[in-house]
Amino acid sequence: MFKKILIANRGEIACRVIRTARRLGIATVAVHSDADRDARHVALADEAIAIGPAPSRESYLVMDRIIAACKSSGAEALHPGYGFLSENEQFARRVEEEGIVFIGPKHRSIAAMGDKISSKALAAKARVNTIPGHNAPIETADEAVKVARRIGYPVMIKASAGGGGKGLRVAWKDQDAFDGYTSCRNEARASFGDDRVFIEKFIEEPRHIEIQVLGDAHGNCVYLWERECSIQRRHQKVIEEAPSPFLDAKTRRAMGEQAVALAKAVDYQSAGTVEFVVGKDRSFYFLEMNTRLQVEHPVTECITGFDLVEQMIRIAAGEKLAFRQEDIPLDGWAIECRINAEDPFRNFLPSTGRLVKFRPPREGGGVRVDTGVEEGGEIPMYYDSMIAKLIVHGEDRSAAIARMREALNAFVIRGISSNIPFQAALLAHPRFASGQFNTGFIAEEYPEGFTTSAVTHAKPDFLLSLAAAAHRRRRERASGITGQMSGSEVRIPEDFVVVITGRDGRRDYTPVSVLAEGSALQVTVGDHIHRITLAGAANDIVMQGEFDGEPWCAQLERIGLDYRIAHNGATVLARVLTPRAAELLALMPVKAAADLSKFLLSPMPGLLVEIAVAPGQSVVAGEKLAVIEAMKMENTLFASQDGVVEDVMAKKGDNLAVDQVILRFA
Repeated sequence: MFKKILIANRGEIACRVIRTARRLGIATVAVHSDADRDARHVALADEAIAIGPAPSRESYLVMDRIIAACKSSGAEALHPGYGFLSENEQFARRVEEEGIVFIGPKHRSIAAMGDKISSKALAAKARVNTIPGHNAPIETADEAVKVARRIGYPVMIKASAGGGGKGLRVAWKDQDAFDGYTSCRNEARASFGDDRVFIEKFIEEPRHIEIQVLGDAHGNCVYLWERECSIQRRHQKVIEEAPSPFLDAKTRRAMGEQAVALAKAVDYQSAGTVEFVVGKDRSFYFLEMNTRLQVEHPVTECITGFDLVEQMIRIAAGEKLAFRQEDIPLDGWAIECRINAEDPFRNFLPSTGRLVKFRPPREGGGVRVDTGVEEGGEIPMYYDSMIAKLIVHGEDRSAAIARMREALNAFVIRGISSNIPFQAALLAHPRFASGQFNTGFIAEEYPEGFTTSAVTHAKPDFLLSLAAAAHRRRRERASGITGQMSGSEVRIPEDFVVVITGRDGRRDYTPVSVLAEGSALQVTVGDHIHRITLAGAANDIVMQGEFDGEPWCAQLERIGLDYRIAHNGATVLARVLTPRAAELLALMPVKAAADLSKFLLSPMPGLLVEIAVAPGQSVVAGEKLAVIEAMKMENTLFASQDGVVEDVMAKKGDNLAVDQVILRFA
């Protein structure tokens, strides 16, 4: 077994590898860019080595620096994590040639599976089901249109070296094929240095289901069941679960056996994943093989009990698999939510900045948190938006969903926006609960994007009752303060008005009454009488209790005169007033938002990579104005209405702040 390994990665996955290595008694070496010098993975590792400036192309993607760090530290092996150089055949080969053990598959296996075009041909040869398509690089956008017509729309345009949703477009007509081809080539060139693109048939109502495999150097190979990854937004996985609610035992076995056949065909020696697209009739076709550890590997660990990072290390050290196919258990149900630094109410734009508060739910009891950040840390603009993975395990799917909803309610993040409200809304959706979904689920259910109107709370009386109960408890505490002047003591009224202020500034007024009932409070909202209890210190953000006999967990904090309540994806700003104070507030006008229609503002921090217009140019609604790069993704800004550009106030290459002016219209 190795004495020391280097982790050629950052963030959550670096911390994850360190955790297993420490349990195995293996020393760890972290590498870091200038932006990550104070990162969590640097603090957790036994050693840390700087490898360059913040941009990944100048640090985490520079092979020479990582190999030099490995040599100087005396590390015998290198774990690449996922992303960056993890599936780079040239890197794996160079590591092997330097006498360092690559904790992953052999470079020849990466090469065989890393190219989507050749891997599809190899899969067909291994008698693995493949999708019909044009399995050769396409040279021009015009050729892409001709190929798409020949295959028949809809088609999938894919970068040969793509992954993580980059270099991937669905085309439904000629214009989509023309534009999608160009975008795919540009993204692939920027992300992978390989701009080859091919086209295949798009399977309608598809599900994305993948099989986890493990192979050793002694010819043994097994599959560790499947993961359901169909809940995706723009081809990026959002929620993963194991097993799949869609597969039956026959299909599961057939997919597993084909995955093993493919792994054996390339002499696969490590943990890997064979991805399939599954039709509504349970027909399945090979998509690609990921020759690395997957982001969603924890759900497989939960249902099998195996530590996949440990298995990778043991296989790399030359050990045989210690179990056979029939020894692999399938215990319960696991779900993973990717917690990303993005604002779901602003079209999921990246959100960077300082984590003023970062308090994940307590681990244990079926809850696990994998993260690479901590409170007070910085979320930089240079890397992926994922800041944590929340994983739960339950005896069945219903129990896992319930546990995940409670864990999301207890996950506190402040200082940046996160996609927790979106995750909570997805888990509460009837289609998700029933398991009747496919990869188009999010686009179908949220065609206008995720807006406040898309978030409805199943029990609005609960939010009102919680605000009123919290205010009543606050008044009780205030009434106990010593030294109050006689005749001016704090009184505890029974009647209140809860004022909910929407994002548009409009206010809703709801009269409530609150009476003490032993350790609980009785709250009357209209004709309904509710009983609520509150547990936790007054200054805690996460509160718990019971509402009408049902347990609840929510976030509640005082912001000025208001209470901010977050529960099951819904967030409200509530002010609890006396009836007279509510009357006076109703007389106060709502401040109108400033008119910014003549400006194009940067919706996020990022790098301005393109200005598509010039002063004096007329534009029409929907026309491209600018492109901003943030967190490894390009974001195109379009004109919302017709107009004329008066002035361009930023230039290509500028690092933009949120709401910085880019253009002014006449």
